[in-house]
Amino acid sequence: MKLLPTQMAHRLALAEPEEHWLVEDLWAQNGVGIVGGEPKSCKSFLALDLAVSVASGRPCLGRFEVRRAGGVLLFAAEDALSAVRSRLEGIAIARGTLLESLDIRVITAPTVRLDVAADRELLRNTVAELRPKLLVLDPFVRLHRIDENVCGEVAPLLAFLRELNREYGPAVVLVHHARKGAGSRRAGQALRGSSEFHAWGDSNLYLRRRGDALELSAEHRFAAGFGPLLLELATEPIGPALAVAEIRLPPVAPTRPVRERVAEALREKGGPARVAELRETSRMRTQTLVEELKAMVEDGEVMRTDDGFLLRD
Repeated sequence: MKLLPTQMAHRLALAEPEEHWLVEDLWAQNGVGIVGGEPKSCKSFLALDLAVSVASGRPCLGRFEVRRAGGVLLFAAEDALSAVRSRLEGIAIARGTLLESLDIRVITAPTVRLDVAADRELLRNTVAELRPKLLVLDPFVRLHRIDENVCGEVAPLLAFLRELNREYGPAVVLVHHARKGAGSRRAGQALRGSSEFHAWGDSNLYLRRRGDALELSAEHRFAAGFGPLLLELATEPIGPALAVAEIRLPPVAPTRPVRERVAEALREKGGPARVAELRETSRMRTQTLVEELKAMVEDGEVMRTDDGFLLRD
């Protein structure tokens, strides 16, 4: 009879604290995760900065130390290859190095679709051959033709990327959009589509604009996060690059989570409640309420009935 391999818990290998990080405080060693934010929030610049830093060993954003330098494999689905090169050259110069000295390979295929078996096999073969330290895929919306709101369609694609991570060892950075107008929601819950995105990440980086300011926050599965940290897009000799601004943003006044307010309104109703009733009780915008109800239904916290929404026990 065949059994799965096991080992006594006290004999499992321990990692040194510095071995937890690929980029200290930013990205877990061999971690998968999301660089998320609304359109025009510099998500791609941050992903490229991670790529240059891992390939060069230079601090990411000029501040966060790289603990495990190595090769990078990048697929930039929305940008022309010439634009990718220009951005990488500008960031490399900002980090005190030259692009031609870095092991960054760019996938030049016009499309790579994670929901197509042949493309998944090509990506697997490429990762197996090159063994990059970091795989960057930007953005997720260009890597499929599924419904991002359906957990059953999203989960297999994220599971495939986790398989690549476990089998061949690269950290995986997946650039993904946040919902527009979701600034009042917790950053992870503001990611567009299924809640699978938030749950999947070992390290998630979130970019948000507050007026003219650009802020960065980090969330990790195994360590404390941080933020907000103020960033700026500085002009370099060849092209712009992100940098940490000298002034840290003031702390944001705590607000009650949207989900908590919706759950309280449902409990107060004591039975099925329609959107109009919940909107009056919770005193929130209809769009925000509807989005949160949809997310709570997907997460199994709320059920939809003919008479309205009902909080599950």
